[in-house]
Amino acid sequence: MSLRSLSELLDEDLQKLPTSSLTVGEILTLFHERGFGFLLLLFALPMALPIPVPPGINILLATPLLFLTFQQTIGLHKIWLPKFITAKAVNGSDFKSMMAKALPLIRKFEHLIKPRLAFMTNGILPYLIGFCGVLFTLFIMIPVPMTNTIPSFAIALMAIGIIMRDGLAVLSGMIIGFTWTGFLTWAFITFGMEGFDIVKEWIRSLI
Repeated sequence: MSLRSLSELLDEDLQKLPTSSLTVGEILTLFHERGFGFLLLLFALPMALPIPVPPGINILLATPLLFLTFQQTIGLHKIWLPKFITAKAVNGSDFKSMMAKALPLIRKFEHLIKPRLAFMTNGILPYLIGFCGVLFTLFIMIPVPMTNTIPSFAIALMAIGIIMRDGLAVLSGMIIGFTWTGFLTWAFITFGMEGFDIVKEWIRSLI
């Protein structure tokens, strides 16, 4: 039996989301049966898009990401989030809108996603994927505008690899994430806090 496309899965599951106020706990309840990969994608993808996001939403979505990736790192299979996170609410309509904007992008490149390099999603390597996710999430939480898109994209790409059993997507996400976190670390060590401003201005010059 062939795997359904990622856009089909997302489109189907988006219909489950209410347009009213939506809590992190409700998202967890709706999608936990999909596993870590799907939940990681749901929380990372809105921040991975090159579009403005409401203030504070990076922290709101990155906090469950941090708990999920940590649990993945230590090999837990039952997903758990503390009550102070599950009670956090987000506008359901805004969340659905951000996810819907991601669908055309996913459809454009999902023909490149296919089962391969299975060893990247089996054995002990999922622990490494979880560790990378924790590291990238910490960089997402840095309160500097425009610096969370790339690590969010890296996590989303790894999550897609997990869901679709594509080890190359996982590896690509790791490389992108480590390159970006290494670059930000170098900027901070070299220039201090001013390094973040330099990076921010550089990003603005590109867009």
